[in-house]
Amino acid sequence: MSRPPLWQLPPGVASGTWEYTHSPHIASDYDRFLAGSSICRLDAQLIEQLFPPLASGETTLVADLGCGTGRSLIPLVQRGYHGLGIDLSQAMLQACRQRAAAAGVSVATLRANLAQLEGIAADSVDDAICLFSTLGMIRGEKNRQIALQHVTRILRPGGRFVVHAHNRWAAWSDPGGIAWLARSAWQAGVAGTTEFGDRVYPYRGLPDMFLHSFSRRELGGALRRAGLEVTAIFPLTRRADRWLPLPRCGGPLRAGGYIAIAIKPPRDR
Repeated sequence: MSRPPLWQLPPGVASGTWEYTHSPHIASDYDRFLAGSSICRLDAQLIEQLFPPLASGETTLVADLGCGTGRSLIPLVQRGYHGLGIDLSQAMLQACRQRAAAAGVSVATLRANLAQLEGIAADSVDDAICLFSTLGMIRGEKNRQIALQHVTRILRPGGRFVVHAHNRWAAWSDPGGIAWLARSAWQAGVAGTTEFGDRVYPYRGLPDMFLHSFSRRELGGALRRAGLEVTAIFPLTRRADRWLPLPRCGGPLRAGGYIAIAIKPPRDR
């Protein structure tokens, strides 16, 4: 598969991300690759805690931004929710529909770039989720902010947004992590070639996967600037298998990532 030149890529989509979303093997092997993943188990627990089964007759639409093969969306639909899966990968969306059918449910899917969600009507979604660091796969602060502004726009007043992000400061204890932090800070502050927290790395046969890691302050600030009200930011362990114990004791350095919960303020405020 030939990559388009940089100037032809959609906003916020890095070259590696484009190849990721257009490589059939990524989708076909996705579930096997993630089998037993600690963060997948945590996501499942999160869905169970935040989205109780709906009573008969209730109608609630949840949009999954970067739904992949539907590992979080399908359990929601099984709990009575209507599901809208959004992903840039057509192969992922096809796998999501196939998994839903095998589970005896149906989901609506939309192929879209998260920084270009103009096709979704305002105030049309009850809740939205964006898990597995999908927000960090959007390149450029401006593009991430546009994506979050779309989230605010499509949510109904009072609607929730649940998002996961990696913690950049966790790198200090990784092999070579301090050098990476210093290099990333220099490239962002002096060279101006990237943003602090940007990383390009090999992933599942792809040479240059892109991911942006956040600080807690950066994540909360981005949500607030988009017009969302942050109700909680939970730090996770390095393995992302549970909430971080004793988060006040060096939490910014010990946390592997964060789960943030925000709401779109009601109009009467």
